[in-house]
Amino acid sequence: MFIDTHAHLFYSNFEGEVDQVIERAKEAGVDYIIVPATDLATAKQVIEMTEKYDMVYGAVGIHPHETKDWDSSLINEIEALAAHKKIVAIGEIGLDYYYDYSPKEKQIEAFKSQIDLALKLDLPIVVHNRDSDEDMMKIIGSYCGSGLKAQFHCFNGSLNDAIELMHMGYMISFTGNVTFKKADELREILKNIRIDQLLLETDSPFLTPEPNRGKRNEPAYVKYVAETFAEVHEYTPEEIGRITSFNAFRLFGVGSKIKTSFTYKVGNALYINITNRCNSHCSFCRRKTDPVLRGYNLGMERSEEPDAEVYINEIGDPKQYDEIVFCGYGEPTIRWDVVKQISKYVKENGGRTRLNTNGHGSHINKRNIAPECKGLIDIVSISINTFNPKQYAELTGLESRMFNEMVTFAKNVKGYVENVVMTVVTMDKIDIERTKKIVEEKIGAEFRTRPYF
Repeated sequence: MFIDTHAHLFYSNFEGEVDQVIERAKEAGVDYIIVPATDLATAKQVIEMTEKYDMVYGAVGIHPHETKDWDSSLINEIEALAAHKKIVAIGEIGLDYYYDYSPKEKQIEAFKSQIDLALKLDLPIVVHNRDSDEDMMKIIGSYCGSGLKAQFHCFNGSLNDAIELMHMGYMISFTGNVTFKKADELREILKNIRIDQLLLETDSPFLTPEPNRGKRNEPAYVKYVAETFAEVHEYTPEEIGRITSFNAFRLFGVGSKIKTSFTYKVGNALYINITNRCNSHCSFCRRKTDPVLRGYNLGMERSEEPDAEVYINEIGDPKQYDEIVFCGYGEPTIRWDVVKQISKYVKENGGRTRLNTNGHGSHINKRNIAPECKGLIDIVSISINTFNPKQYAELTGLESRMFNEMVTFAKNVKGYVENVVMTVVTMDKIDIERTKKIVEEKIGAEFRTRPYF
């Protein structure tokens, strides 16, 4: 159920007891444990553990506390250690200005060198950051667009930094400190992290979660961190386990890939993943880079697209859901005939339907499809994105005339469905109020915003 992505099982207070710790972790539903080294000596211990225990994987690197004697020759040694088949990351690396164990200049040099190694080896990094936010964000920002993959472990930075790291595509994890009674500020940050960019960890033997605070931490206690995640994000611990385990697979390759979901449940609505194809190329869309949502794998090749009967079988009785929503990372109207077949089944069996679209369905199908929504689609939700056709083109990668195609469809479809909703992503460069005015006053639709992570 769970993956503890950060546990230092080589510490002396585990000596002679690792076998029992591993067994307790299994009993608590932990499937895998990632053990990050802190220097070359512990890296060798980590490798020994990965060879002894099937469920243990490792990371190798030099912690900022241990960088006072850093020199460039150490990179070759780290690279050799990283060649082991169960080493899945470079870490734990980073910056720590709280203690004065290593000069800042040495920490920065070691951090950058190990990031460069990770890029060379196509491995993610496991990042330690304490009281070094300004330098950390500057360094990490300089690698934006390089393909760097990272976990920011034991996150204790600001919400703004967390949002920026999410925009850069990195994973964020919290330890047992997120369970502490006075950790409301930390839980507020957790609440704002996309569930698809969260990882579980214990940071054993440190930061033991409630209710075992004061005792030595161990991987079995990751379930308490998961329970806090579940409470904050309004999921079950089992859902948190599934989602964060898939996140760990995506970052570290530990575990197994989750098969493509043709349908997926959000709240009490069932979403229909019709296609991964789209005529738009929105700058904020993860369709090509990371088509994952709430632990569901929504990526699918055209050859994998199922026919209507597959979806109908997965829906079963549509009345058990509040609504059936046509929404994946692609444009549903590309497979409009399949949407209509499914909608016909849903409506004939007492269900409700919603179509989430970019509003280009008539252009895509080379006919006005708005009248075809009558009796099949209850609500149409259209991504307007902005009030400005030029900015619309910049955001979607399309010609500006497609803005008018979308607006025309919105106006046309109003006469055939219960409600038309038009949405915009909350990005700083988008004028939300002017867009709202266009939607409500000129198109006559309902306006909503959706968060940009």
